[in-house]
Parts: sequence; C-alpha cells; structure tokens
Amino acid sequence: MKPVKKLLFPVDLSEVSPRIAPWVLDLANTFDAEVHLVFVARRFEQFSTVYVSPRSIEAFEQEISQGAERGLEEFVKAHFESKGFTRCVRRVVLGDAAEEILDYIRAENIDLVVMGTHGRKGLERVLFGSVADHVVKMSTVPVLTVNPYRVDLS
Repeated sequence: MKPVKKLLFPVDLSEVSPRIAPWVLDLANTFDAEVHLVFVARRFEQFSTVYVSPRSIEAFEQEISQGAERGLEEFVKAHFESKGFTRCVRRVVLGDAAEEILDYIRAENIDLVVMGTHGRKGLERVLFGSVADHVVKMSTVPVLTVNPYRVDLS
C-alpha cells in the first residue's frame, strides 16, 4: 500500500462536515498525514444569459468565496487546531464540485480522500447528482465515504 501523506477532505460547511471531521482527524493522526480541506463554490456563469451582468455574477462569486474562506478557517480552528492538529491546508475553489475535487487530487498528489455522503434520494438525487458517487468512480486514489447519518461517531 502506498503511504498516506496527503489526505483530502472536501467540505461543504453544512451540518455534515463536523460529523466527518473526527474520522479525518483520526486517519491523519494514524498516518501522520497532512490534511487538505477544500470547499468548492459553484460558478454562476449560466445566469449571464438571463440578463444578469457578468460583473454582478463575478462580485457574487467573490463574496461567496470570501465567506467560504472565513467559514473554512473557523471550521479548521474548531475541528482540527483546537485538538492540536495544525497540518492543514485550506483552499476554496470555484467550479463543479466533483470535477474540482478530482482536479485537486491530481494537482496536489493526494493519497486518500475522505468525504461525506448526504444520502440524497429520488428527485433530489436526480437534480443534484452525487458528488461522492462521481468522485468514487473517477478518482485515481482510494476514496473513503462516510454517511454521517448512519455511522456511529462516538
């Protein structure tokens, strides 16, 4: 098995992310790995066709990115640094979540991905798809998925 030195934890800063953080922290400590936390903000370029100025769209995307950076910083402090773990890399990127995660894996030579599933079903799954499913199917490295509503986190 290839050593795990870089662990990727894609976060969406929802109520799911804190439930998975203990798993990531335990794995990072076990492998003595660096944790990369990535938040992917959706691009809104499709709205330029409905008479929304590109400048307004860019400003909104920038505001989302800045808010995500603050949220990611607070998340790292609360769930990693407060527990004595400081080997975290934080990044906010714009784009399609699954594709940006896959690009990040390649660009940063990630060894393992740990990500949550939301357990979407029915129409919601059809409309939003599954980022986790896509990453699992297309990743060049192992992906550990955690369903935060079904696993015992104690």
